[in-house]
Amino acid sequence: MEVSGTQMIVGLILGIAFLIFLVLKTKIHAFIALIIAASITGIVGGMDPNEVVAEITNGFGSTLGSIGIIIGLGVMMGRILEVSGAAEKLAYTLIKKLGEKKEEWAMAVAGYVVAIPIFVDSAFVILHPLVKALSRKTGKSVVALGVALAVGLAVTHHAVPPTPGPLGVAGIFGADVGLMILVGLVFSIPIIIVGVLYAKWIGKKIHQVPAEDGEGYVRLEEGAVYQEFLEAVDEREKELPSFTKAIMPILIPIILIFINTTFGALHDSGVLTLNETVLSYIKFIGNPVIAVGLGLIVAIYTLTNNLRKAETLDRMEEGIKTAGIILLVTGAGGALGNVLRASGTGDLIAEQVAMWSIPAILIPFFISTFVRLVQGSGTVAMITAASISAPIVASLDVNLVLAAQAAALGAMIFSYFNDSLFWVVNRMLGIKNVKEQILVWSVPTTLAWFVALIMLLVSDFLVRLF
Repeated sequence: MEVSGTQMIVGLILGIAFLIFLVLKTKIHAFIALIIAASITGIVGGMDPNEVVAEITNGFGSTLGSIGIIIGLGVMMGRILEVSGAAEKLAYTLIKKLGEKKEEWAMAVAGYVVAIPIFVDSAFVILHPLVKALSRKTGKSVVALGVALAVGLAVTHHAVPPTPGPLGVAGIFGADVGLMILVGLVFSIPIIIVGVLYAKWIGKKIHQVPAEDGEGYVRLEEGAVYQEFLEAVDEREKELPSFTKAIMPILIPIILIFINTTFGALHDSGVLTLNETVLSYIKFIGNPVIAVGLGLIVAIYTLTNNLRKAETLDRMEEGIKTAGIILLVTGAGGALGNVLRASGTGDLIAEQVAMWSIPAILIPFFISTFVRLVQGSGTVAMITAASISAPIVASLDVNLVLAAQAAALGAMIFSYFNDSLFWVVNRMLGIKNVKEQILVWSVPTTLAWFVALIMLLVSDFLVRLF
């Protein structure tokens, strides 16, 4: 039976409309909503119902087949970094290295590193006591320090695997994970610079410092007792692992994945000729599954010395519980994308988009932006945008890594009341006025979104040029 283009488009519109309605207005979880949306899109779009089921199953399996194991290993490692104090250690070390008057930069860089393996909400809760202590002892505004930390956390949470969101997006697009990490780390730098500058500005507007008794806020002169803070840090650090032990589980997988990506690219281009056996071992060790697994093993044997075997296993299983829903949502997003491919809707839209005057890189970016504004969850927005746009950009001249970053970074737009991180940041920093809440977190996330948009357009232009 011949299916018209109009019928395909109607199917997609109805599917997305149901997805948004179910997430916003009902008790149905995003995972179920994505499966329902995929079913409606396929059936209304003209596919045989049994074929729809088959494509949903295939899409779910193929997506998780590429990134499911990495997500599981990554969240287990993140949980160990949390409970061992490794995340705190990284933050303390950066503050001491960067020195007085650079505390906002130290907090942003700490967030930049810590959020790679640890969920952003958890990471902010873990490091918030450090923000309060640093504010109390130095007189720096808790708002300036907290916003700088939150921006650092949020940007790598959105852009750098093995964080589940960008990792899932990379899997749906079929983008190289090593390049996804590299591009995400580079893209994060200008966003953090703008975020820290804004944090310093808003800190002067809302100069809150925690009171010594922990109740309310008072105002102090900046730099009043910095040395006292450093002494307190030294005392706390006696209970924490060394910096080397804290950073190695994060660095090892990143380095191994980079080596794989770099040597593979050099070999394929003919710049460097490697023995096939050597190359195969480089690819094996640098495969994200193996690399993250090795990082997890290093974390287990260097950071859990004070934990019994049963307790160590319990901590890792706590991470797996957190990952479960991420895996389901990511798989469901892959299912929706597969239905769009099989139905021909993706190709149809791609043909239309090719005639537009806007860069194709903006398709996943703005879909992600729209979904994030409507329903609040950054991860759901990333996965939904990737699911819808991957079949479209597949037949267009778009770099897949940049397209994946577009879907991930588009979800940074204007975090507000329907986003859990909005409440975590504002409540922990003691911000209760709605206008101030928007200034503290909605505005900096929108600035991050805008910087990401500029970087994507420039990068897309350069890729096409060269």
